[in-house]
Amino acid sequence: MPGSRRDVEAPAGGRPATVRVVVLVGFMGAGKTSVGRALGRRLGWTFEDLDDRVEARERRKIAEIFRESGETKFRRAEHRALREALAEAETGQARILAVGGGAFVQPANASLLDRAETPTVFLDAPVDELWRRCVADTIDRPLRRKEDEFRQLYEERRPRYLYARLRVETGSREIERIVDEIVNSLGLSHAVPDEEK
Repeated sequence: MPGSRRDVEAPAGGRPATVRVVVLVGFMGAGKTSVGRALGRRLGWTFEDLDDRVEARERRKIAEIFRESGETKFRRAEHRALREALAEAETGQARILAVGGGAFVQPANASLLDRAETPTVFLDAPVDELWRRCVADTIDRPLRRKEDEFRQLYEERRPRYLYARLRVETGSREIERIVDEIVNSLGLSHAVPDEEK
């Protein structure tokens, strides 16, 4: 039915496609939450941080899961939350989904996103800037340790992030410019007016 789904046009030369979810990936401090919220507002889509879903399911903070149960337990909970969010997007409201810095490098998650043909956007920035952002914020990040370990983890993960459909530079750029690039590069339509839903 017209207006029953939010249509996303494929880029020029491609076939029209309907996208229900766009996943933002990247290292800690890349701006996934800030960009995701702004992109959601632009499109009229829901924004969700996957970590929030994990915390709600587990009834404890991410840092507590890492500390009390270990990273393996967290990754299992993260994968279940991702499966659930993607399934909900197929039948519910379209959404922008920001996933944690380690989520996209997990083979099970990458495979799940590939099978679902979900557009993935790698938000990238120089590692110096990522470190400065993470040091300045108040978020408890279990894997933000010493600066040299932070840099090493970034270098290990970055090659996997480059498998995302789109790479967007976030360093020293205004959020609205970043949103413009994502919308235009993925051929995303603006929100369907309420009267057309």
